[in-house]
Order: sequence, then structure tokens, then C-alpha cells
Amino acid sequence: MALFTVGNAHAATVLVIGDSISAGFGLPVQQGWVALAQSSLQQQHPEVQLINASISGDTTAGGRNRLPALLQQHQPQLVVIELGGNDALRGTPIQVIRNNLSAMVEQSQQAGADVLLLGMQIPPNYGAAYTQAFANVFQQVSDAHDTLLVPFLLEGIATQPEMMQADGIHPTAKAQPHMSDMVSAKVRYWLNTQ
Repeated sequence: MALFTVGNAHAATVLVIGDSISAGFGLPVQQGWVALAQSSLQQQHPEVQLINASISGDTTAGGRNRLPALLQQHQPQLVVIELGGNDALRGTPIQVIRNNLSAMVEQSQQAGADVLLLGMQIPPNYGAAYTQAFANVFQQVSDAHDTLLVPFLLEGIATQPEMMQADGIHPTAKAQPHMSDMVSAKVRYWLNTQ
């Protein structure tokens, strides 16, 4: 997929659609991972613009409903989807989560965008079967639609108390650079394959 040419550079718009994890819940916006990733990526790729369309509390159904207008408005070349955590915390059936994520990937691809899925996990107190099935959804959707994938955005973070806010759900400011690094590495890989 070709990037848009602006002057001598190729412009790349990256749309991030997520929930509170990407909206930077409890933090100044400039400390969130999306803002940090924008700064990091622009050092080598000044043509890259990240648009953060994340909303705290959003679900895969909400994202699925919001995405078509966002695709039309921003015409991204890459869509980063970070949704599903709130679905799982509410006990939404796994098949519903999978269907919504798949629909969002398909909408993005039909609009000419590539997709990066950011996987999430939930605490084991939701039951082993549901917890495992939820963790597997992101790999399954990624495999089915040939997307990029970060298997677990809070890898090495969720188990570190100093990297999690008091609610045990939202990462602290200290965790944001780690999340930014994980996503930025995938975006750089994507840029280098264009």
C-alpha cells in the first residue's frame, strides 16, 4: 500500500482507536503512550502523524460504530486498534469481541489501511477458560486478517505495582514509555515495509 506523497516525503497517518489505556486515563495527555510514540517516531519519520481517537470506557462495539466516520475523516494508512479490555471486564461473550474486532479490521482494510492490533489480557479472577479465550482472540483475529500484532500491550507492566495505578487496571506515567516503545517498534517495521 502506497503512502501519500507530500513534497519529497511520504506522509503516513496513523489512527489509534482505543479505550482508556490509549486515552491515557489519569495522566496529562502528553504523558500518554500515543503522544510519546508520536514524538519518538517523528525523530526518524517526520512525515508520520498519529491521531488519537481513543475514548475511556470504549468497547469493541463502540469502536466498530465509530470507525467508519474516523476512516472517512482521517484516511489513515495504518489503523491501530486497542479495544476489548472493557468488553472482557463486563463479561462480553468472546465471539462478540472477535466479531467486532474482525469487523473493524475489515473496515480498515477495505478503506486501504493496514492494521496493528494491540492485544490485552485480564486478571485470572474472571475464570481460566474466559481469561485464556480472551487473550487468544487478538492472535486469532490477527492471523485471520494478516495484521500486525502486539500480543499484550501491558507485557512486563501489569505485574509491576509501580507501573499500575491504584485501580490495578490503568498504567502509570512510568509505564507509558514501555508501551510507546512496543507500538513504535511495530510502526517502524510497518514504515520500513512500505
